Amino acid sequence: MTTPAIEPLGDAALLLRWGERIDPDLNRRVHALAAALDVIRPPWLLDLVPAYATLALYLDTAAFGPAEPPLAAAERWLRARLATLADHRDDPAATPSARSIEIPVRYGGEDGPDLDAVARDSGLSPDDVVARHTAGDYHVALLGFAPGFPYLLGLDPMLALPRLATPRQRVPAGSVAIGGAQTGIYPRESPGGWRIIGRTPLVLFDPLRDPPTLLAPGDRVRFVAVGDAAFATHARERR
Repeated sequence: MTTPAIEPLGDAALLLRWGERIDPDLNRRVHALAAALDVIRPPWLLDLVPAYATLALYLDTAAFGPAEPPLAAAERWLRARLATLADHRDDPAATPSARSIEIPVRYGGEDGPDLDAVARDSGLSPDDVVARHTAGDYHVALLGFAPGFPYLLGLDPMLALPRLATPRQRVPAGSVAIGGAQTGIYPRESPGGWRIIGRTPLVLFDPLRDPPTLLAPGDRVRFVAVGDAAFATHARERR
């Protein structure tokens, strides 16, 4: 599906939908169109929230006149420009380059209590799991579940495993984990059912930081295995 369907999302938002599945190509279209909309950002557009195959547009309904309901006016504006935006979206040169961010990770041990089980269930050694996980070229499909939690696409299919049958009540902040065909990072201590294979000292969410999230949708991510000394250094320098 090239042109997204447009659906109401409550009384002050629209949802652009490309499909119902997790697909890297669809997700790239979502982020590229979000970037194109951000460039021409109309005064009534409050926020853009990308997901796997959808893009939510939150509206300032007070910015519209009385002649037409805000959702109808915003949808008419979008439909009049979708062809132009589609051309922008499909042109790689017109899409801003994503940031590339390295995430240091200390794998295994207390930081990665599920590493051995992931290795066993994948038919690999723990070192092979780490090698495959750090070899991945990931991109942030969306932020969700908790502030700053990145859902990352690009996981080696050999590492794709179901979530834990019984979620943990406490997952430490910075835990790097696998859930299905995705990998992610817990930004704060919280319950969670993903398989934890390591931990990063970086702070993924800080409400006093601008921006508060370390990662943003569309960013590219590489994991780097580090030892105790490098982990401690990053912990001291974290921001």
